[in-house]
Amino acid sequence: MFAFDIAMKSRSIMARTRSMLLPFIGAVLLGVVPAAGEETAPIHLRIAGGLGGVTQYMQYEAPFWTTEVPRLTNGRVQAAIAPFDRSGIRGSDMLGLMRLGVVPFGTVSLSVAAGDEPELGAMDLPALNPDIATLRQSRDLLRPRLEIVLRDRYSIKLLAIYTYPAQVLFCREPFKGLADLAGRRVRVSSVGQSEMIEALNAVPVVIPFAQIPNALRDHTVECAITGSLSGNALGLQSLTSAMSRQAISWGVSFFGANLGAWAALPSEVRSQLQQGLTALEGEIWQAAERETEEGFACNAGLPQCIRGEAGRMIVLNDTPLDQRRRRQLLRDVVLPRWIERCGEDCITVWNRYMAVARGIIVAAN
Repeated sequence: MFAFDIAMKSRSIMARTRSMLLPFIGAVLLGVVPAAGEETAPIHLRIAGGLGGVTQYMQYEAPFWTTEVPRLTNGRVQAAIAPFDRSGIRGSDMLGLMRLGVVPFGTVSLSVAAGDEPELGAMDLPALNPDIATLRQSRDLLRPRLEIVLRDRYSIKLLAIYTYPAQVLFCREPFKGLADLAGRRVRVSSVGQSEMIEALNAVPVVIPFAQIPNALRDHTVECAITGSLSGNALGLQSLTSAMSRQAISWGVSFFGANLGAWAALPSEVRSQLQQGLTALEGEIWQAAERETEEGFACNAGLPQCIRGEAGRMIVLNDTPLDQRRRRQLLRDVVLPRWIERCGEDCITVWNRYMAVARGIIVAAN
């Protein structure tokens, strides 16, 4: 039944997006693969990258494919990349399109993909990873499971895992910790964030990123969850007075290839691309850590601020009280709600891959 549902959904996706995607399909499909006897012929790849206009795409993904890949392959591979959100593709359609091979190489947000495949949200559940060291541990523990799910359910080869900087709390009025959010309206960007905020007796409000400043000015919300440095770029350092260092979530994505498209590449090229993508993954994670810290520095007005505008915000360190509260939220709210969406099999997944590291075993219903 699951396979039938996926197949029917894939056909629906194709029917709905065919006219919109026709120009893009020609650009994205594996361009030129050497025929027999043409082992040195150029190979042209088209890549659907992550969100356009952000550091990950502009400074890392795009230069990697347009500059580094030709160098790694001695000119054998030429690649062009466009952000998926500027290519006529909805994020929620990426998994299905990659499964069909319409998008053979692409970056997919795990939180968006979790709308159709809730298990994919496991790596970046709210309250799970308050700092990047913990997020790295979650990535390493769950990478084998992510490989299996993408391969077996979607015919996708996992090649890299990326992360955006930490998503943290900004508030107009001072606060000392999670308990102080009770009664406040808080901008959120996902179902999981909404569930966590509700459990804190606060009111979640879904607002697009660009509209956060107006929502704070108009008192539509009193607080907002967004990136520490991207919030600074929106001017939140002049609209809010305090922020927390603890990450609510991050924004993890994966880069993968349709299995058929990947197998069509010569083995030497596959090895070169995998080596390069492993290095790119490391660079993106280092950049996410730097950008997170620079956001804190800029919002507080510290000398380490380079790319942002200096503010005068109070930046709250994590506290033992919030650490205990976060653990309780993860155990009693976040995990049970995720399992409701994910199904009984996800109890087994959590207990096998994450229970020991987090000290939380989920009992079967």
